[in-house]
Amino acid sequence: MSAPALESIEIETAPGPQASIIWMHGLGADGSDFAPLADEIELPVAVRYVFPHAPMMPVSINGGYVMRAWYDISDAAIRREDEQGVRASQQSVEALLAREKSRGIAAQRIVLAGFSQGGAIALQTGLRHGERLAGIMALSTYVPLADTLAAEAHAANRAVPIFMAHGSADPMIACARARASRDLLLQQAYAVEWHEYPMQHALCPQEIADIGAWLRRVLA
Repeated sequence: MSAPALESIEIETAPGPQASIIWMHGLGADGSDFAPLADEIELPVAVRYVFPHAPMMPVSINGGYVMRAWYDISDAAIRREDEQGVRASQQSVEALLAREKSRGIAAQRIVLAGFSQGGAIALQTGLRHGERLAGIMALSTYVPLADTLAAEAHAANRAVPIFMAHGSADPMIACARARASRDLLLQQAYAVEWHEYPMQHALCPQEIADIGAWLRRVLA
């Protein structure tokens, strides 16, 4: 069964975009969460930002309250992973990638980005995608379904640039977990650019500046 199409907010920085950035929000937020950054980050080319809304679903850790989520979370340490939910969201993001390609943006001109749960889905999808992407940006997050990565990773994205950033005081996703994900990727010979900031589960001005610098490089 195919996943439902995701509704998205789209922002084009100029007519005739030559690249796309698909940016997934965190648990309980929506596509508008990072839309203001489209005006803050200066890029050398016209870009189409796609900010999808995650589906509404009951989230176990929040007492079954229905909210936007890329997958269910049952415990604070995220020990039991919702594999079915992760893979359904991967399928939905693959559909967004296919749509961008159908609109004339080649895979190597598409960045997959995300924060928290959205960053986990960016990694899950990007590392398995069958065509080389411009880059993967994973903010305040970790590698989901880590045990399956080595077997499922696609050779096309073995050398994809990966930007990982995390707050050293993050109470939601421990920085140690993010570092372990970084180390897993490095062990599998991925090109990870790692940034750590004295903050909690958030973005900070220095991080936004570093994101801009990285995007300018991968979309140059």
